[in-house]
Amino acid sequence: MAQYEHLPIYKLTYDLLIRTMTATKDFPREYKYTLGQKMKDEIIELVVLIYKANSAVDKEQHIAMILERVQVIQLLMRLSHDMKILTRKHYAAIAEMTDSLARQAQGYRSFNQE
Repeated sequence: MAQYEHLPIYKLTYDLLIRTMTATKDFPREYKYTLGQKMKDEIIELVVLIYKANSAVDKEQHIAMILERVQVIQLLMRLSHDMKILTRKHYAAIAEMTDSLARQAQGYRSFNQE
C-alpha cells in the first residue's frame, strides 16, 4: 500500500481541512450548516481523492478530479469572503493553501505524463 500521509499535497490538504474547520465554526447559523458544511465536505473529498490518486496506476483521472475539487473549494471560499462571513485572515491563508494545492497537483500531472 502506498504511503500517502507523507505526501506534501496530503499534508497541505489536511492543514486546509483543519483551517477550514476553525474558520467555519464562527459562521452565522444560516451559513454554518450550508456553505460551511459544503466547504468541509469538499475538502474531505479532496483528501480521499489524494489517497486514490496515490494508490492508482493511472493517476490522470484522479488528478483532474483533484484540480476540479480545488476550484470548487476556491469558489466557496471566495463566496464566503465576499459575503463577509469568512475573515480576511482566514481567506488569505486558505487562498494561499488552495493555490499551492493546485500547483502541486499540476506538478504531479506533469510528472506522470513524462
